[in-house]
Amino acid sequence: MSESDADSVTTDPYAVGGRESGDDDGADARHVFWADEVADRILERDPSEPIVVKGGISPSGVPHLGNVNEIMRGYVVAEVLRERGHEVRQVFTTDDRDPLRKLPRKLADLDGNVVDLGEVNAGALGKNLGHPYTDIPDPFGCCDSYGDHFSSLIEDSANLLGVDIDVVSTTDLYEAGEFEELTRHVLEHQDEAREVLSEYQDKIDEEYVPFNPICGECGKITETVTAVDLDSETVDYVCTDMEAGDQTIQGCGHEGTATFREGKLPWRFEWPAGWDVLGVDFEPFGKDHAEGSWPSGVDVAENVFDIQPPVPMVYEWFTLDGQPFSSSEGHVVLVHDLLKILEPEVLRYFFTKDPSKARDFSVERLDQTVDDFDRTEAIYFGEESGSEREEALADRTYPLSIRPTVANVFADQFDEVGWQTLADDPEVRVRVNDLLDDEFSDRVRIPYTFAAVLGMFDDPALREQVARKEGHLTDATPAWAVDTALGRVDLAAEWARRTDNEFNYELKRAEIPDAEFDEATEAALDELADFVAEGHDGEEIQGEIYETARRHDLELGDFFGAGYRLLFDEDEGPQLGPFIAKLDREFVVKRLRREA
Repeated sequence: MSESDADSVTTDPYAVGGRESGDDDGADARHVFWADEVADRILERDPSEPIVVKGGISPSGVPHLGNVNEIMRGYVVAEVLRERGHEVRQVFTTDDRDPLRKLPRKLADLDGNVVDLGEVNAGALGKNLGHPYTDIPDPFGCCDSYGDHFSSLIEDSANLLGVDIDVVSTTDLYEAGEFEELTRHVLEHQDEAREVLSEYQDKIDEEYVPFNPICGECGKITETVTAVDLDSETVDYVCTDMEAGDQTIQGCGHEGTATFREGKLPWRFEWPAGWDVLGVDFEPFGKDHAEGSWPSGVDVAENVFDIQPPVPMVYEWFTLDGQPFSSSEGHVVLVHDLLKILEPEVLRYFFTKDPSKARDFSVERLDQTVDDFDRTEAIYFGEESGSEREEALADRTYPLSIRPTVANVFADQFDEVGWQTLADDPEVRVRVNDLLDDEFSDRVRIPYTFAAVLGMFDDPALREQVARKEGHLTDATPAWAVDTALGRVDLAAEWARRTDNEFNYELKRAEIPDAEFDEATEAALDELADFVAEGHDGEEIQGEIYETARRHDLELGDFFGAGYRLLFDEDEGPQLGPFIAKLDREFVVKRLRREA
């Protein structure tokens, strides 16, 4: 989508064109929020309840933040539907009967730590190319299969964000016979299936059969069916080679018979079959599926299965620190990892942004993402003013981002803990909304970069003391708000450590670092101590550092270095004047005088 197109409501039947804060206001004041548009389209169909919102993924690598798009875009739409009084079931399928076609270079353990293939039992994967993911041993040795391991990571990612998803294994669906009727239907209408598929896939001839059995001898998926028996609901097959990109996975040559439960539909049939099996009303998907996969799915649904496809929505991919996500290269970040450096509500808010626009998620510039959330929150509570559009979007997006947090902060007011168990209860939603607009308005957000400054102090009491000194916390701040506000300090400190930015320093408060200075530097430090003792602000102190160095004919960098060594035992650090002003004055004066 071009920049000029981004502000208009699209005519594309499966994309959205919501407006963002920061867009040019123009003449249109409708303030369209993309999820409202999607909800309208879903409800126009008069769906039965619960309304089913679906996402899905093949467990082929690390389930990184980009993969969470389908969960979180679905969550936002599900929440809008719940706001309108509808019951919603959010389903996420793991296509774990797919065969492993190549070895991933990176994997993730259940704590979200990304590891190289050499750090786990790689043989568990290497010996099982061509096998369904749920038939492959877990290389970490902690779950029943690699497919189960991957599914656990996906479910944990959603849980950490307060999103209730029903993770569904396609293997379980096949084994329970849920696909049996549709498998029989497609095999009974092979001519129609071949005709439709030939529009989207090469080499579809009269011998093509839309079913892939699992070899009873070697356990690999095979694509060669030699006969179909609809009465017994079985197929005969030969275990032949499978092409997997630039390599060939060898079949064992076994000739056997498999039931409709002992195999799978090819993905162009499995995807629309899942819509019918699960009763899907809405499904978001990435732009890579928009041109070929979605049209073929619609064609198969309507002209092979005779079912209605769900309401679709295409989302743009986003990048990580300016580069595409790459599991093979390790350029990924997981939800587990991100929640060590920012609050879940900030990440939920990121996914309320217009999905039709490409965006970059930058860990390096995470402070800007947090600042954007903080501003939206302040606009929602009327603490800051914004444009008409910004205020309208804040009213729509902020509650969607914050409700799980509100429910957790005030969990003692509910019989059950956690938004996931409460989200579909209308009475609870009313209570959470009341708490949001009443008690939760007393929340405090310490600016993220200032929280990183506080993270330089290893003493929690000092962190709180400085936060109060700067006016972020007052005697009127509720205890719960103090706790949540200071909770950001550890997050920001970890961000500073990981990115090794200007805030990645530790204040040496317990004892004075071992440092020696010449007579001129010591005299200058004493003068600066006297100036600080008079109670000047940060900018005034910064200016005095320059003037003091000049008066004593010191190199400016050397004089700053003296201050950094006394405070951090480092040769560099943050902007010194404003930082000194944030500390308790008595400590700074004594430290500059080399007394403590």
